[in-house]
Amino acid sequence: MKQEQFLDVVTLAEARRRWDAVLDLAPRPSERVSLTDAHGRVLAEDVIAQGDVPAFDRSNVDGFAVMAVDTFGASERQPAPLRLAGKPIDAGHAPDVEIERGTACTIATGGVVPRGADAIVMVEDTDSDGVSVAIHKPVAPGGRISLAGSDVARGEIVLRKGTHLSARETGTLAACGIADVLCVGRLRVAIVSTGDEIVPPGTPLAPGQVHDANATMLADALREMGAEPHMLGIARDDEDELRAVLTKARGYDAALLSGGTSKGGGDLSYRVLHTLAEPVVHGVALKPGKPLCLSVWDRKPVVVLPGFPTSAIFTFHAVVAPVLRRLLGRREDEAARVKARLPRHVQSVRGRREFNLVNLVQGRDGYLAFPLGSGSGSITTFARADGFFDLASDEEYIEKGETVDVTLLGRDVHPADLVIVGSHCMGLDLVLTHLADAGYDAKVLTTGSRGGIEAAASGACDVAPVHMLDEASGTWNAPFAADGVRVVRGYERRQGLAYREDHAGDLGAGEIAAVVGRIMDEGRLRIANRNPGSGTRILMDAMLSGRAGASPPGWSTAYRSHTAVASAIAQGRADYGLCLEQAAHAAGLAWRPWREEQLDFLVPDERRERVAVRAFCAALEHAAVRAALTDAGFRVPELPAAEEPA
Repeated sequence: MKQEQFLDVVTLAEARRRWDAVLDLAPRPSERVSLTDAHGRVLAEDVIAQGDVPAFDRSNVDGFAVMAVDTFGASERQPAPLRLAGKPIDAGHAPDVEIERGTACTIATGGVVPRGADAIVMVEDTDSDGVSVAIHKPVAPGGRISLAGSDVARGEIVLRKGTHLSARETGTLAACGIADVLCVGRLRVAIVSTGDEIVPPGTPLAPGQVHDANATMLADALREMGAEPHMLGIARDDEDELRAVLTKARGYDAALLSGGTSKGGGDLSYRVLHTLAEPVVHGVALKPGKPLCLSVWDRKPVVVLPGFPTSAIFTFHAVVAPVLRRLLGRREDEAARVKARLPRHVQSVRGRREFNLVNLVQGRDGYLAFPLGSGSGSITTFARADGFFDLASDEEYIEKGETVDVTLLGRDVHPADLVIVGSHCMGLDLVLTHLADAGYDAKVLTTGSRGGIEAAASGACDVAPVHMLDEASGTWNAPFAADGVRVVRGYERRQGLAYREDHAGDLGAGEIAAVVGRIMDEGRLRIANRNPGSGTRILMDAMLSGRAGASPPGWSTAYRSHTAVASAIAQGRADYGLCLEQAAHAAGLAWRPWREEQLDFLVPDERRERVAVRAFCAALEHAAVRAALTDAGFRVPELPAAEEPA
């Protein structure tokens, strides 16, 4: 039987270029989806929290809601007597009382902590006759209370556009009370396996037959990326049967066939397909995966993948998945990847891009990638693999110890493009929104400036936002950068005192440090404090270093962000606090300036050349980002003037 040759063997880059040119790559139209149906979908817009999570200050025990100051000094011999006020507060019911000095209220586990109370005394530490209660043990401010907004504060971006919704994300949306979300429309992908030798799993094998692994493997890979697989079964090596199933597949948004791509006379898939679709590429310089066939009908992608499972999944990830991700509203190179070092050298054959399966092992300084080979048909090798890396067509050798990019075959590890650890800033959100529009995602951990400095020094993050003042030199941030860490100039912002307008008279006039010290000493108003280690908390501690006396109500409450502080004050859970002016204004609060400070970004030298890090640094100088920061009230530095041409 006459063998038909490949139409045209081209490089991977050329194959992608040709295919992209004839496809409609616009994301599917968006649609609003009930949260119960949103798992596996992709967000078409940012989701902003409309309330706090938890939604109220909640008692963790059965006992009495009190002002902690009323319990100081209480003991078994000399209990602190308090008058009971209001009705007992049960879970699920709003309190009808405001706690004042000398009063307390019975409260159940899960009950809403009433206004004025800043601690809960456990029932076993009290005696009560129904009219009054005797406190036998003191309690600290914030004791046995879960604070509203400690997880998510109203107004924060919960999830960003382009996020693939797993159980973790849908649970977060449910906790925020969100019942439906705007998602990219469903991408329906037909899957067809071909060949007389292919039988479904569970069917006894006759000589020469193999079970159909490709359909299941491709279907699950599609589900992992948020697409909707439709398995149309196995087509035999019969032109009429194959044409019938291909005609059915044409009604979907994309179609994946496996098998029948080679140059043997019995391989019908690509020959029958090309009576129904426009051929684009048949043959790509890949190992494994050379006989890949790319076609198009109605500007929709249709692919014939190699029949061997490893070849099929390699070519799916390398060529098909990027296109499908674009149709899903995600960036095309979003496949989960990790960097890993090779524990031994790897050789390749010049002229073809070669893929190598690896097993990932955690080493002292990150992952080690143990090569498992590049054979196209080994299912057992594929089953042991965590991912794969590729060698360019002009690479013949990779030395032991060199670092490679490993594409994961599952979602067990999904590193973000940028890991940001350090201070919270609403200006940073503007930078990250710009990067998100460019296709970069970020994981942000708001540990405070001190945590960011430590993370940058140990190479545990890409970028660390910090605002730390060296009092001795009067210099911001640079004195705190460890060796091997670069300071990237950020922008100036203002800290100040936030409060509700009805408390303006209570605060009085004067310099902020004096005002804060006085109202803290008086103890009538409750502070929304920042978490230890945050730059704001460090500055506040320095401002009040000479102040003596007990901590005021709320001092032990650790809010992790400026928006959380502002939200607590706006909702009456606290009365004043130090935060950025942008957070205060967004919450509708009054605000008095205290000091200007410099927020910069620490970048470990070992991470400076990462694409996402370079994109972050470039975003700080981008005109749109600088304009957005300026409009939001931040002060951006002047860019260096361009040199005159010689």
